[in-house]
Amino acid sequence: MKQCEILVDASRDILSNIEEGVHIVDVAGITVFYNRAMEVIEGLREEMVMGRHLEDLYPEWTEMNSTILTVLKTRREIINQEQTYVNFNGKRISTVNSTYPIFHEGTLVGAVEIARDQTVVTDMSQKIMDLQQRLLPESPKKEGKKTYSFESLVGRTPEFLKAIALARRATRSSSSVLIDGDTGTGKELFAQSIHYESKRKHKPFVAQNCAAIPETLLESLLFGTSKGSFTGAMDRPGLFEQADGGTLFLDEINSMSPHLQAKLLRVLQENYVRRVGGSKDIPVDVRIISAVNEDPLSLIEKGILRKDLYYRINVIALHVPNLKERREDIPILVDTFIREFNQTLDKDVWMASDLLIATLLDYDWVGNVRELKNFVESAMNMIDEEEHVMTLNHMPSYLSRGEEIVPVTWRVDHLKEFESLSAYLKHQEKAIIQGYLKFHRGNISRASEDLGLSRQNLQYKMRVYDLK
Repeated sequence: MKQCEILVDASRDILSNIEEGVHIVDVAGITVFYNRAMEVIEGLREEMVMGRHLEDLYPEWTEMNSTILTVLKTRREIINQEQTYVNFNGKRISTVNSTYPIFHEGTLVGAVEIARDQTVVTDMSQKIMDLQQRLLPESPKKEGKKTYSFESLVGRTPEFLKAIALARRATRSSSSVLIDGDTGTGKELFAQSIHYESKRKHKPFVAQNCAAIPETLLESLLFGTSKGSFTGAMDRPGLFEQADGGTLFLDEINSMSPHLQAKLLRVLQENYVRRVGGSKDIPVDVRIISAVNEDPLSLIEKGILRKDLYYRINVIALHVPNLKERREDIPILVDTFIREFNQTLDKDVWMASDLLIATLLDYDWVGNVRELKNFVESAMNMIDEEEHVMTLNHMPSYLSRGEEIVPVTWRVDHLKEFESLSAYLKHQEKAIIQGYLKFHRGNISRASEDLGLSRQNLQYKMRVYDLK
């Protein structure tokens, strides 16, 4: 028995002096151990905490936002979960917690929480966000500023056209939309296209990548903060309030913690938002378009995406195919990007060589359309003023099969079928115009806009090339 007591005392000494905060409670939620590191993190003294119930120390804690209360209820461990809360002294705390149930002979007797302090990092990020809001009061996606539309969605493969058709139908209602697709497939382009052709088009479109900001800040960013809720807190509207009447696009929504997913679900069901630390329910009218970069059913099976939230946001399900599923769109995408960068980079590039197109068709596009666009932009920067054909020579070395000889090979391989360079270019121009007319189902206005031509000029070329 004496050896056991020595081991207990030794363990207590070790836990008292480690860098991580340690908080142990019994099954009723009463504190039985609280180390020095936790005192520093929370700004409390051990004698203030020992023997007191968690609800007295942390009035805002519930089973939804407290890892230690959740573990006491579920009897399951929680590993490396971010948590932000306010203690009874009004101090805002941000930690990363690993919390474990404690069993004795199969009976739950308590829980231990091990916490790493994130408060300084979170406070600094909060200050940066406040500063950005002061310096940049106007959002880049402010009301009325149209960025992307359905005309921006380039492609004609059946799966891609199916996605566009479904997105167009989604413009007729305000129901929630869930877009799934790999990174770089253009999910935000679809989201903006839906918004700007819906009845909400004159209201704000607000986008947020949920994986791009720490979990401890995401709640404040989404729902806003109330002045006095914690030290340094300001009255600041969240994204829901900023998007009122319009659309809120939440990309990589699966990166949210289960706690934040539950709070989001409540807002979607009730159409009210309550700022962090506030007591007032603020009505909001916001359409939610969400996106995930994995199969949503797989995310549910893994426990990453809450099933109840999935049913709420998946009213309209939209799948965006990756570039490997729509390889035949690569030539038209390359042509589109060439025309775009001709304007922004002041170039005069006419086309991509056949060998380059063949290489792009064989490439494994992990980054999808975004990666292809970056390749084209990189190549455009490498092209000299007197060059008009993009080749493998302009591409990154890991994409190239070897040096492409231009223009000799190009002339021998391609011009021998035509009378001259002019005849070949006319052939290419006719094929491109024909492709865009087909893509837009004969709509001359939309085709001319995509081609960068006036409607009259396009109609003239259609007569020249006998296109209907």
